[in-house]
Amino acid sequence: MRSKDSFFYAVKHLNEYNSSFKKEILAGFTTFLTMSYIIVVNPQILSATGMSYNGILTATILVSFLSTVLMGLYANLPYALAPGMGINAFFTYTLVINQHIPWQDALGAVFISGLIFIVLSLFKIREEIVKAIPRSLRFGVAAGIGLFIAFIGFKNAGFIVSDPATYISRGPLNVSVLLFLIGLLITIFLILKKVKGALLLGIITTTLLAIPFKKFIIPDNIISSPDFSSVFFKLHILKVLKLSMIAPIFTFLFTDMFDSISAFIGISNIANMTDENGQPKNVGKALLVDAISTTVSGLFGTSSGTTYIESASGVEEGGRTGLTAITTGLLFLPFLFIANFLKAIPPFATAPALVIVGVYMMQGVSSVDFKNLENGIPAFLALILIPLTYSITQGIIWAFIAYTLIKVLLGKYRELSPMMYIIFIFSILALIF
Repeated sequence: MRSKDSFFYAVKHLNEYNSSFKKEILAGFTTFLTMSYIIVVNPQILSATGMSYNGILTATILVSFLSTVLMGLYANLPYALAPGMGINAFFTYTLVINQHIPWQDALGAVFISGLIFIVLSLFKIREEIVKAIPRSLRFGVAAGIGLFIAFIGFKNAGFIVSDPATYISRGPLNVSVLLFLIGLLITIFLILKKVKGALLLGIITTTLLAIPFKKFIIPDNIISSPDFSSVFFKLHILKVLKLSMIAPIFTFLFTDMFDSISAFIGISNIANMTDENGQPKNVGKALLVDAISTTVSGLFGTSSGTTYIESASGVEEGGRTGLTAITTGLLFLPFLFIANFLKAIPPFATAPALVIVGVYMMQGVSSVDFKNLENGIPAFLALILIPLTYSITQGIIWAFIAYTLIKVLLGKYRELSPMMYIIFIFSILALIF
């Protein structure tokens, strides 16, 4: 007899989930519309490393498809996965561009972090890590990543440029910047009107507006074959097994883990999909799928896969089972064959989406009690250092170190769990090496 939590039981008894086949399919379409911007944005960000755009696009779509379908079949949850925002910026701008780590090594770090995540999930060590990190630090890191993503959006649009006197400054109001601002205004309007797929529609509208100015030229060959040769299985694993890669692997692991856990908690509360202890249903299976997604990402040629909070849009439409996730996953596949068209979309057209994602990630900062400086100062360090140092790693490391040292200096070291001390040691090692 199949478990009532299984996918195959659910599709035969959708009424027990207060759902229906129609609701599940429509919910899957809704989730896809709200997160499909990643199909365009992720290859644009990662291709700055020198990786093949077409190869990254193929990897992005396959990781999203396989991970999301697995979430539906194995965990029977309406959650969708794709390469995560923020972590793709860390991969590109911090590791490859700033630290000059070859992208093949960076993919190896993604793969290793995925394997560690699988082990932590199987042995339930992840739960101890989650308990050890205070909420204020989680929200501070998320907000810092949000600022980082928004900054990249403004930079890609040319709205923010480097300046020898003030480090950064506003760029000239040329055609590209004006189109970006119009696209941002349109995207904001669509969001405020609660239009489904607002980010994707913003990208499409801005791209269309660019045609008269010859900022977007439709390629002659729109249809193209998937690229399975440029980045697939090009990762370096042995080269990553050294002390200097502790920080990147730790950052991939931490960001992925807390992105996923935050998404699970948020979505389950919206949908009342919690168990008798108030924990998200099937969270163990969901985290294992997330870990597998990250591991596959390293193999296929993209940054870490993670669960998207945009899945909440499908849940709000009535999606309650894995059928929603499977629908979402299948909708990614047709985009495998239009890489040439997507590649022609200008960066200023996707920049509004980056800015809005930054806004979304900033929302949690309201949960940080800055009046309690013991928690507020470390959270602020994460919030400010991530964008200013152009490194998610630096923000996380200094926030953890500050939090631990503050507690110790105040004589409150007993409030720190053994796991927090372990994290503190890893943070010190990351600074040294």
